[in-house]
Amino acid sequence: MQRFAQGCPKDGPRKGFLLKVRIAGNGSYVPETVLTNRELEKRIETSDQWIVERTGIRERRIVSSDEATSDLAVKAAFEALKRAAISPEDVDLIIVATSMPDMFFPSTACIVQDKLGAKRAAAFDLSAACSGFLYGLSVGEQYVRSGTYRNVLVIGAETMSRLTDWDDRRTCVLFGDGAGAVVLSPSDSDRGILSVHLHSDGALFDLICVPGGGSAIPPSEKVLLEKLNTIKMKGSETFKIAVRNLEEAAHEALRATGMSIEDIDWLVPHQANIRILKAVADRLKFPKEKMVINLDKYGNTSAASIPLAFDEAVSDGRIQEGDTVLFLAFGGGLTWGSAVVQY
Repeated sequence: MQRFAQGCPKDGPRKGFLLKVRIAGNGSYVPETVLTNRELEKRIETSDQWIVERTGIRERRIVSSDEATSDLAVKAAFEALKRAAISPEDVDLIIVATSMPDMFFPSTACIVQDKLGAKRAAAFDLSAACSGFLYGLSVGEQYVRSGTYRNVLVIGAETMSRLTDWDDRRTCVLFGDGAGAVVLSPSDSDRGILSVHLHSDGALFDLICVPGGGSAIPPSEKVLLEKLNTIKMKGSETFKIAVRNLEEAAHEALRATGMSIEDIDWLVPHQANIRILKAVADRLKFPKEKMVINLDKYGNTSAASIPLAFDEAVSDGRIQEGDTVLFLAFGGGLTWGSAVVQY
């Protein structure tokens, strides 16, 4: 059943009637197990100094053997619902952005719906790799803006450790597990999501991918032996494209909102690599102390990284009501995007 948002005409949204959408609540969760660089030194040929200098990562969180992506998503979601002061029964739609679903089908979002007890909600997964949260934010915003749904739960959740080749020193130091969630609801003020911009370039799909295990290269003994079911990445090529595209996406968002970089209070980027983040900040002439970075503690958590960093900055008081926040993401696909939110 269609449920129209507060502020929408009683007979449903009329043509041209669009609501402003705000982040009404946020939450996050990371597993308890910490994997440090020192521990990785014992497993592969690397060093804490090399990892920190090349990536900025000092440790990451890893799921236990009995934890699935949906478990992380549910814990982040409950926190977001609590802060939004709504119950699971108030949720109209659940979008889970993930590269590592619990299973091929049903969707992880349906499993999350059951675990939450959100019995009235529709649910589906969305795949856009590290840009997944921004893609989910954009989709969720449209449902609320149109008046189709009132409360949309957008979750970025990943168990990247399950896709990691722990013998590949180029990639195994990068990734961690975690989840972040936001509740999108109609805004009763001018604050909210001001713009979202999404891009992709499928011609460069092989720069970051998991080639085996799907229909192109089905599961087989060869896939397992050659570890084709794990993350493969061309780091140097990806670095250059990521920096350029993130800079362009930031300028696109600023132009769309009529803002300058000086109007941005906080930059919350995808936590990929400290060198990428510093390069983007330098190109934008944005102060690094106003960039939310938790890469050192959690590594690259893919679609979970932006909502996880955002929730941390809201929780510790850095991001406050009224602040203008710029989200930037880049990931496999290739996909990238930006969003400006007045919190």
